[in-house]
Order: sequence, then structure tokens, then C-alpha cells
Amino acid sequence: MSCFLCGIIVNLPLYVSLPYMEYEIKSDEKLNLGIAELWRYRELFYFFTWRDIKVKYKQTFLGFAWAVLQPLILMAIFSEIGEAFNIPREGGLPRPLFAYSGLLLWNVFTSGVTNAGNSMVINANIIKKIYFPRLIIPISGVLSSLFDFVMAFALFIPMLGYYIWQGGVRLHLISFILALPASLIITTVATFGVGSLLAALNLKYRDFRYVIPFMISVLLFATPVIYPISGSHFHWAKYLFALNPLYSAIEIFRNSFSNGNLHIYLVMISSCSSLLFFTIGLFYFRKTEAYFADLA
Repeated sequence: MSCFLCGIIVNLPLYVSLPYMEYEIKSDEKLNLGIAELWRYRELFYFFTWRDIKVKYKQTFLGFAWAVLQPLILMAIFSEIGEAFNIPREGGLPRPLFAYSGLLLWNVFTSGVTNAGNSMVINANIIKKIYFPRLIIPISGVLSSLFDFVMAFALFIPMLGYYIWQGGVRLHLISFILALPASLIITTVATFGVGSLLAALNLKYRDFRYVIPFMISVLLFATPVIYPISGSHFHWAKYLFALNPLYSAIEIFRNSFSNGNLHIYLVMISSCSSLLFFTIGLFYFRKTEAYFADLA
């Protein structure tokens, strides 16, 4: 009996042929996030996001402290520039708090757009070999930028508490609790829209790797980080700057602990701009994703 079994085992093939599975990725010209499919691959969000965080701080002497040091150093520079040129501040906020509160959301945008914009090129080998929802890659790039926000926000709380204790700032607690998630959502929506658009464009036209940092540098001067845009001497400039999707996020956040007035009409223009960038970015990404494997 044992010899009979041995004969069967010996005559078995050394490999098992599995059916060939082929996925066809079709371009989707509808504004469809594919929530159900993204949920099935939800483990990949953790993998890509955590990998991006580890790669960013790998083999660095200060490690995660850079997430706090970067906005802290820029805060000091912007505060000194503001004092030297007597740049006005809206709401009577101390210069360090004014600058740092703007940098919190600005860094989410810059880091997220940079990560998402380069994500498809960086992950080109994975795109060519494995099927998964391509939106996971730029979304994970945006999510990894929120880690820096959490680290930097941990310093913002004692800074805000110090100025409240000094009597220079009055916190509107309910407004602050509502404004924080609202401003973060607006920033994240705009970041994903711009990042996904640049991710698709960068994969096809590699020139965009040089466009991204230049665009971010220029956009800083149209964002209320160093100075309040609503206080511009040119009436038409306010509406032009309000097209910046970050304007509403920063103004909503700052207004919760300042004495300034929230310009609702400018905030609405900026919020609509954020949704517009999200729509354009998602539409273009979904329309062109069928060709990503060929372009990678």
C-alpha cells in the first residue's frame, strides 16, 4: 500500500497550474471615488501611509522632531519679517501665533501635494505588477501629511494656552472645536484634489516634478500665512486671493481664537474653490488611470 502511495506521489507534477487572472482597468469619466472597492483594499492605506512616514524620517538624527521644528523655524522667520516690515495682523493675534496657526494647515497642503504628486512615479513598479485601486496611492500620500499636522498641533496647544494666559488671545471654545475639523477637512479636500491631478500629470509629463515645488513656493504668497489677505489695499485682490482653497481653512481656524471678523463671502469663494480642485483632480485621475500601467 505504501509503495502504491509513493508511486502516486512521485508521478505528481512538481507544480500546480493556476488560472491566469487578468484585470482590465477602464477609465471612469464619472466622479466616482469607488468607496466599496477602496474599503476592500483598506489594509493598503495603512501600508502605504506608514511606509511614507517611515521613509520620510528614516536615518534622520532628529526623527519625528522635524515635523515640529520645520514650522517652528518658519514661525520665527516670518515673525521677524513681520516685525521688521510692520506687516499688519488681523484679529490682534501675536505674530508667532498668527504665523504658526497658518503654517499648521499650510504644511498639510504642501506635504500632501508633494507626496501625492510624486506618488505615482515613485510607485511605478508596483502599478505595473499588481492590481489595486490606484486612488489609494495619492490618498495615502495625503494621509501621511496628517501625521506631521498631529505632531505640530501638539506644540500649538501649549502655545495657544500661553497667549491666553498672557491675556492677548481670547479662545472661543465652541468655535474652536467646530473650526478645527472644518478647516482640516477643507485643507484635506483641496490637497487631495491638487495632489491627484498632479499625480496623473506627473506620470505622463515628468516635467511636473519641477513644477510642484515652484507652484508651492508661489502659492505661499497668496496664502494668509505671513500677512492677512483680507486686509489688502486693492479691493479686487481680495477676491483673487480668495480663489486660494487654503484661504477659507486658515481664516476659519484663526477666527476661533482671534478678534477678527470672518469674511463670509471670501470664505465661501475659497471653499467652492477647494471643491472645484477636488472635482477636477478626481475627474482627471479617474479618466486617465486606465493608462497608468503603460505610462509607468
